[in-house]
Amino acid sequence: MNSFVVGALMALFTSAASAVPMSYVEGTHYFPTAEKLATSDDNVIEVVEMFSYTCPHCFRLEPAIDEWKQSLPDNVTFTKVPAIFRDSWLELAKVYYAAEATGDLELLHPKLFSAIHVDKRRLNTEEQLLDFVEEQGVDRESFAKMMNSFTVQSKVKKALVMSQTSGITGVPSIIVNGEFRTDASSAGSTEDLFLVVDKLIEQTK
Repeated sequence: MNSFVVGALMALFTSAASAVPMSYVEGTHYFPTAEKLATSDDNVIEVVEMFSYTCPHCFRLEPAIDEWKQSLPDNVTFTKVPAIFRDSWLELAKVYYAAEATGDLELLHPKLFSAIHVDKRRLNTEEQLLDFVEEQGVDRESFAKMMNSFTVQSKVKKALVMSQTSGITGVPSIIVNGEFRTDASSAGSTEDLFLVVDKLIEQTK
């Protein structure tokens, strides 16, 4: 067999191999949650990103998450849930849910990430966080009341339970319909992370 034929066959083989989608395996690329997590609507597939404002990987993933979620089918919902593994993360979760309740999430969410990872600000305590919120033009007293409201406390409690019972060991992690969890490290890369989640969504339909 001459070199031209060998080269042509190798090119054909490589092309065919690249056309075959990678097989993502349970126990390697994704895992069942430690226990089945409750979902709010049986008629939709719920995708949850567990994140923390202090996590640099979460900060870097934001643009990719924003782009990817635009392509989700109509029967799939996407929600962020602040993970809580330490006391300072609890305060950040309170800010997230308070901002959601007051309608300030779109304003505060990217600025909080930027303040921590670009400006290197320490925003660990309620006082520090309220200082930051006030700097953004949000009423401090009203926001403080919302941070400590029953509504926010209930959502923070649910986030804490999810952090403890989902089986995730770090952030960012993505949970699909309360049944499976994955992250970029398990999936292999950020690109593979979204492909794994797409696969899990597809098999949940």
